[in-house]
Amino acid sequence: MEHVERIAREKIYSGSVVDFYRDTMKLPDGTEEYYDFIHHRMGAAAVVSVTAGGKFLMVRQYRPALDRYTLELPAGKRDSLTEDTLVTAKRELSEETGYESSNWTKLLSLRTTVAFCDEHIDVYAATGCVKKTAQHLDPDESIEILECDAEDLKKKIFAGEIEDAKTVAGIMAFLTYQGEK
Repeated sequence: MEHVERIAREKIYSGSVVDFYRDTMKLPDGTEEYYDFIHHRMGAAAVVSVTAGGKFLMVRQYRPALDRYTLELPAGKRDSLTEDTLVTAKRELSEETGYESSNWTKLLSLRTTVAFCDEHIDVYAATGCVKKTAQHLDPDESIEILECDAEDLKKKIFAGEIEDAKTVAGIMAFLTYQGEK
């Protein structure tokens, strides 16, 4: 099979978390095309967090890209390129919800949008979560915490009410993993 080859990459813009590029690609038939590419510099972690009472902790927040509120797993970017994503996951759970857990399992690693972005997210499960503190959000965050049961989350996923890739993948992986125990 012939392959596609990148023959040039031009950085168009550098943001605080991502860089935007224009790639010139040579296709198998010899023609050249331009592809957009977004490089996510830090990577991230997300947490399927389940309380001692069996409820899933979800966060509701406004997402400018969609111009609406979404229901998602607690998540966030790493603070450095060398930060272990488990450290990131524990910090984000505490900051966004005030909950903590001593029982952590890595569920999966995923790429959110492989057609044009290289963002990498590790998804963890934290069970037996207990409230330890108040939220301690970043200045630009406004997050509502909701406790949901598994059946409600599955219904919301299949009704298209939860569309966030890390959230759908994390919840479904957790429910599948729990079913295999």
